[in-house]
Amino acid sequence: YFVHSYSVRPLNDNVITSNYSYYDKTIVASVQKDNIYGFQFHPEKSGDTGLNLLKNLILKVGSP
Repeated sequence: YFVHSYSVRPLNDNVITSNYSYYDKTIVASVQKDNIYGFQFHPEKSGDTGLNLLKNLILKVGSP
């Protein structure tokens, strides 16, 4: 679920973990570097799929 009409493009494409295609534009949806994750969408507003993503992220990051 994307709400805003702006997006950020990281300087290093190697940190991009997912993109979203919107007409003729490719928008970076998520990034990761080491144990830092960032999203440019609202997983909490994305229904069950977004909630599962957050749950899996918490389990992954919370694991030793």
